[in-house]
This record gives sequence, C-alpha cells and structure tokens, in this order.
Amino acid sequence: MKRVSAKVKWIFAIGQLGWSILSGIIANLLVNFYLPDTTEGGITTFVTSATFAGLTVIGLITAFGRIVDAVTDPWIASKSDNCRSPLGKRIPFMRYSALPFAVVTVLIFCCPVRGESPINIVWLAVTMVIFYICMTAYCTPYNALIPVLGRDQKDRMDISTYISLTYIVGTGIAFAGKMIWEGVQAATGLDYYLCARLTLGVLALIAFICMIIPAFAIKEKDYDNTPPVKENAFKSLGKTFKNRHFRVFVVSDIIYWIGITIFNTGFIYYVEVLLELDNYMVLFIFMTLVTFVCYALVNILSRKFGKKKLLVAGFALFAVAFLVSSFAGKVTAIPNQIYGFIICILVGVPLSVLGVIPQAIVADIAESDCIKTGENRDAMFYAARTFAFKLGQSIAMVIFTSLAVIGQYTEINSAGQEIIRNNGDGYRISLVIALILCVIAMIVILFYREKEVMGIIEKNHAEQAAVEIPEEDRKEK
Repeated sequence: MKRVSAKVKWIFAIGQLGWSILSGIIANLLVNFYLPDTTEGGITTFVTSATFAGLTVIGLITAFGRIVDAVTDPWIASKSDNCRSPLGKRIPFMRYSALPFAVVTVLIFCCPVRGESPINIVWLAVTMVIFYICMTAYCTPYNALIPVLGRDQKDRMDISTYISLTYIVGTGIAFAGKMIWEGVQAATGLDYYLCARLTLGVLALIAFICMIIPAFAIKEKDYDNTPPVKENAFKSLGKTFKNRHFRVFVVSDIIYWIGITIFNTGFIYYVEVLLELDNYMVLFIFMTLVTFVCYALVNILSRKFGKKKLLVAGFALFAVAFLVSSFAGKVTAIPNQIYGFIICILVGVPLSVLGVIPQAIVADIAESDCIKTGENRDAMFYAARTFAFKLGQSIAMVIFTSLAVIGQYTEINSAGQEIIRNNGDGYRISLVIALILCVIAMIVILFYREKEVMGIIEKNHAEQAAVEIPEEDRKEK
C-alpha cells in the first residue's frame, strides 16, 4: 500500500475544517439564535423558553435527534464497512452527503414564523434530525479514513494533529458567525435575521467546498485494499462494544463531550453576562491561539509519555479551568478583561490535548481489534465515537438550556418595552457541572489499558517486518 504524504494529510484535514464549521454553527450559535439572553434591539425568540419536566424545547428536540442518531450511526457505519464501490468504502459517502449536510445547517436557522410559534418547533425538530443524519453520513466514513491513512504512530499522530488544527479553525469560523452578521447588520441596516441567514449561508458554502476537496482529491484505493465486512449493522456494533478498551474510552469520551459542549455553548454568555464584556470574539481568538501553540507540544509529548497520561492531564486541566470560570465576575482583585484571558489560557491548553489524542486512541483500538479478530470495522469504531460526540453535545444542550433560564428576569426599558435579562446564576451552575463531568471522565479513562493495546500493535508490526525481510538478510543483521 502507498505511504501517505504530508500533502495528502493536509488535504484530508481540510475535510475536517468543513464539517467542523457546520458542527460549530449548531454547537455555538443555535441556542443563542433561538433563545437569546436578551430581547433588546429588535432581537426576538422563535421558540418558547418554558420548561417541561425541567427541560426546554430545544433540549427535548436535540434529545429526540439523538434517538434517531442511535439508529443511523451504526447503520451508516455498516453500509460504509460493507461498501463495494470502486472509489472505496468511505469516499462515496463523503461525496454524496456533503451538499445536503451544508444546506440543512442553514435551513435550521430559517424557521418560517417571526416570533414564538409551534410551527418553528416542528421546523427545528425536522431539520435537526436531518442535520444529524447528514453529519453521520459524512463524519463516520471520514473518520474511518484515519487508521487507513495513518498506518504507523507518526502518521497517525500527524493526521490527528492536522485535523485538530482544522477543527479548531472551523469552530472559530463558526463562532465568529454572530459577530459577522451583527457587523453586516450594523453596516447595512438590513434585517438582523436576514444578515444572520446570509452569513450562515456563506459559511455553509465554504464548509461544503472544504468537505468535497478530500472526497475528490484522495484516492482511497491507494491506501486500503481490505475487503468489506459482511455482517449487519447491529451485529457489527455489538462486536465493536465487546472490545473492553473501547468501552472504557467511549464512556469517558461521552462524559467529556457533555462538559466541553456546556462550556462551548455557554462561552458567549459567560463573557457577556458573567464578565460583562462585549469582546467575546477577541477572547475566543486568543484561546484558539493558545490551543494552536500547544498542538506541536502535544504531538511530541504523546510519543514520550503515551496518550493516556496526556488525556488524564487534559481532563485535570479542564476541571481547573471550569472552576476558575465559575468565579468569573466575582474576583474583584482581577479586572474582568484580564480574568477572561486567564480563563482562555486555562481552557486552551487542555483543548489541544483533547483535540489530538482521542482520535489517535480510537485508531489504535480499531487497529488492535482488527489484528485480534481479523475483521476491519474502522467505520463502526468511529461511528460509535461520533455517536458519543453527538450524544455528549445533545445532553449538554439539554443541561445548558435548562440551566440558562435560571436567573432570567424581565425589566421595562425607557421606551416601556419588556426586556429579558439574566443574572447569570444558571450559567455558573453549568460551569460547576462541567467541572464535575471532567473529573468523572478523568477517573474513567484511568481504566484504559494503553500498554495492552499498543503491545498488540507493536507485536504485529514486528511480525510483518520480519516476514518482509528475507531470511538471509535477517541472518546477516
């Protein structure tokens, strides 16, 4: 098989840039769009903020989307593992899912009624379900290419680092969406929501172009000639979860994604409400730069200390960061602006660890499982991981949107209008919950047996190398 070049690694990473823009739009802007922290300045709400059994409408909708996902994730993974296309097992899915994935992301924000309406609730529910199906159709086959392209630890860590770089850039681009459409609205005087939808449309177009680049530029057959897996989706999923190393990892991963998504979803609120600052984008860019600087260091340290130790350290640092964040605006000895930069440093460092290491660990587990069983289920392993990622996001949405209404109150402005405000109590509680979750994730990952997984891989590589070297050459050596 052909050895992957640096050029191909970067081409592959561009695909992550694309889908992370779309994912970031939902993770960072959905709640703020539908349930803004204030209704001042012509900003409205599209769905009710009332809770049902303690859950908001948005929380219930995302939870429903996860139920659909529970079926589509293993189904699409199985279809990919079984695919017999001359293009490969992954590329066809990436080509055909990219456009609907981009389109439906914009449609989510195009609710038909201006103001709170049951029609908007139905619209949001339907488009969110379609969004998650499209996301699975692209991301699961895409991620399954990681162990295919990264056949040794160096290539695997390089690919994980590159896609982490493009992921953080894509998330940053998505995060800037609100600032962009507010800037356009201020400059043009156009309708606030028209500017929002036009901005998201442009971002989705950029994402689509990025996603199709690896789908057309990478020749999968040059790197993978493994035969399709001949079994149904749920049988394959069952075998995947029989791997005890993967079970430990995925439980920790779900818990982590709940915690970090709570923080990502609430970041704008933490800055604007708790710190009373209006420069959330400056702080986000600074946090992104901190993460960028640390990526190369993570790559080096993982080879020296192993992936598990870095993962444990990352969870511990996140816990500290969320603890400090929960006191935002309360520490009078430190100016709020400086406090914001401190939070960004504390979050940026572990973000670099959790951006690189988990993808490489899944690739390790998938390879070791293939060696032991003789069955290649790369897509199914990544489907389960993708499901963990989306499940964590959905649970976080339920938690955050339910907490965000705590401390909400109304006041009358000078024009006699009723304005929604928030004192931030719910936001602080969300940070404490994120802290607790990261501690739990850290404890769970301690049970992952990295040495056993790597031992299987290294033994197999040594045996393959011995077979490839002629006996006479081995004697001479």
